[in-house]
Amino acid sequence: MTANKPFNIIIAGVGGQGVITLTQIIAEAALIQGLDVKTSELHGLSQRGGSVETSIKIGKKVYSPLVARGAADLILGQEITEALRKIYYANSKTLLLANRLSVSYPNSPSEKRVVGELKRIFKRKGRIIEASKICKEELGKEVLSGVFLLSFAAHNKMLPLKPNSILKAINSFVPKKYLDINQKAFKLAKDYK
Repeated sequence: MTANKPFNIIIAGVGGQGVITLTQIIAEAALIQGLDVKTSELHGLSQRGGSVETSIKIGKKVYSPLVARGAADLILGQEITEALRKIYYANSKTLLLANRLSVSYPNSPSEKRVVGELKRIFKRKGRIIEASKICKEELGKEVLSGVFLLSFAAHNKMLPLKPNSILKAINSFVPKKYLDINQKAFKLAKDYK
């Protein structure tokens, strides 16, 4: 993010993973830091596990929510095949953070092939983490993988938001009955290497 260029994020996943909620947490964190933010969402059959994509722009002044082809600074994939489908947003500097989760559809490529392709495209700028598996084993809920990934991104300076701003956004946005477990997912990612 520079004075004239916003930081562009694409979040890709499937229905039920909390893509929209994650987008709202990021937007709230940006506002907490005094930044301008615009978001846009695209979801089809998301209630049935269909594709969900959101665009987020964060900066001093943001005029449009849509991220152009080749203009993403970060692609956050909550499902690896959906992350691969968004490569047209990438350029040579784009960072990838993806959950190693594969939702199988008829004729979909194997998880091994998708992971290999993502590693080939993003080389050292990509990170694929078994966030769903970690959250299921440690917290009992896979759906926390989005908060885990977002916390990991913030703690590893993959986006221009401070970890404390993300935590404040979680505290103000997440319903009270889910707050404790989301805070645990946030902390779990902080300690993950």
